[in-house]
Order: sequence, then structure tokens, then C-alpha cells
Amino acid sequence: MAVVTKSCIKVADEVWIAAALLHREQPAQPDFTVEEIVDRAMREGIAGPIRPGVYVHVVQHCVANRPPNPGRYRMLLETTNGRRRLFRKGDAYHPAREGAKTTPNMEDIPPGYHGLLAWYRELVLCRSQLCPRNRPSALAGWFG
Repeated sequence: MAVVTKSCIKVADEVWIAAALLHREQPAQPDFTVEEIVDRAMREGIAGPIRPGVYVHVVQHCVANRPPNPGRYRMLLETTNGRRRLFRKGDAYHPAREGAKTTPNMEDIPPGYHGLLAWYRELVLCRSQLCPRNRPSALAGWFG
């Protein structure tokens, strides 16, 4: 199995990780500003110094409910102008993004972030009514 190095992580995966970290660290916060996500990516330094593509991925390429230009990921959702959250199953999205990637592939991200994928899957299960009756308070901001 190949080990993912900092320099080869996809910008979209870096953006998803930054947004997921914010959601996990601030579970009561339903969404975040573009600047907060970019800042979290910069602080995390997954690929070293922040790459120029991070901002445009947060603004456009990863945003499910915006027309693809050219990136067509469905990793984030624009909740209101300038604010984003992680995309969830059932969210509306631009039809040209049908079938697009919604989360990183585990083999494409450094091992230290694999737990975020499990955490996200738990959120998706709970959102779809398949979770235990007593939802953990850490998931409170994800239920409306």
C-alpha cells in the first residue's frame, strides 16, 4: 500500500479535511465561513504551506450546489453566501455534479486523518435515522 505524502494530497481532499476538522472541533456550529475553512487548512498544513488552489476549492470546486467550473466535487454545501458545511446525503446539488466525489478516498489521505472518515460516516448514519436513540451531544449541530 502506498503511503500518502503531504505533497500529493489532492486539494479537494485537503479542503474536506479542514471542513471536517472544524465540524468535529465545533459540533454546535452548523457551518463556517470560507475564510474559516481556508484558515483551518492553513493551520493544519496537510500539504505544507497553503496552496493557491485551496481558496477556489472552498469557494467553487468542492461546492455541491454551485455549477461546476471545472471541478465537480460534492464535498461542501453553500448554506448561505460565504458560508459552507460538509455535504450530506440528501442535500440538493447542481445536476452536473451527479455522481461526483463527496469524501476523500481513505487511501488518498494521510493515515492520521482516517478517523475523520469514520466520524463522518457516523454523522451520515445518524442523519439518516439509523443511529442509536440517544444521539451524542457531539453531533448536536448536525441535526435541525
